[in-house]
Amino acid sequence: MKNIQIEGTKEQKRNFEPEILVFCCNWCSYAGADLAGVSRFQYPPNIRIIRVMCSGRVEPVFILDAFQKGIDGVLITGCHIGDCHYISGNERTQERMEHMKPLLKNIGINEKRFELHWISASEGKQFAELIRDFTEKIKQIGPSPLPKKLGKIEIRNE
Repeated sequence: MKNIQIEGTKEQKRNFEPEILVFCCNWCSYAGADLAGVSRFQYPPNIRIIRVMCSGRVEPVFILDAFQKGIDGVLITGCHIGDCHYISGNERTQERMEHMKPLLKNIGINEKRFELHWISASEGKQFAELIRDFTEKIKQIGPSPLPKKLGKIEIRNE
């Protein structure tokens, strides 16, 4: 996968609707996404949410698997630092994900396609803004340089 960072043409970017995968912790950011919905805050419908009990449960291999299958962008959202329902799960996430952007860049995937954010259950408006902003950023970058692969992204609890 080295040196495949070929971004889309202007025509591709104009008609491009990105596929974005969002990992949301159950206690804060998923509740924030729910609040965005019930409050009718508008955001693009091209995201797919995977609810995890804690952002600390998201393994780097999940992100790599998503990109390998042609996902255009990946977000991890969790409780604010200091407010994790599992005490330090989000701190663990932050430490592990510091290595993700350099790794993506090293294998030829634009590191701007991946972000980590903290969203509380009361921040529905911020969740909607985050999704709008990230979707716009991915549209500017263009489609993933990797072909879309049919099938589901599998998350196994082992």
